[in-house]
Amino acid sequence: MKKGDSDRLNVNRTTQTTGPYDTACFHAQQAAEKYLKAVLALAGSPILRSHDLEDIYDQCLAVAPTLALDRMELSALTPYAVQLRYDMEFWPDQATAQKASAMVDRVRAAVLAVLPTSAHP
Repeated sequence: MKKGDSDRLNVNRTTQTTGPYDTACFHAQQAAEKYLKAVLALAGSPILRSHDLEDIYDQCLAVAPTLALDRMELSALTPYAVQLRYDMEFWPDQATAQKASAMVDRVRAAVLAVLPTSAHP
C-alpha cells in the first residue's frame, strides 16, 4: 500500500502541473497494480507477474469477493504500464491524466474497504 501511495502521490503532483502526463498515467497504473497486489499479498496468494489489471482483479476476487471495482476503468489503466512507455504516438493530455488519477483513488478506496484496518497505511 505504501508503494502504491508513492505512485499515487506522483500522479497527483504531476496532474497539477504542466506535465509530463505520460508519467502520471504510468504511475496511475502502477499504483492501481500495487493496491490490487496488496490484497493478494495479505491473503498469502501467489502474485502473477502481470500488469493486466483485469487479470489481477480476477485473482483478487478469489480471495476478496466483495472487492468492488469497475472492470472498464481497470481496462483503461492497463495500457499505461507498457504501451505508454514505448509508443511514441501515445501522449495523454492533462484531462486523461486527471481521469487516471480519479480511477486510482477509486481503486485505493475499494482496496482499503476490504483490507483490515491493521493493513492500512
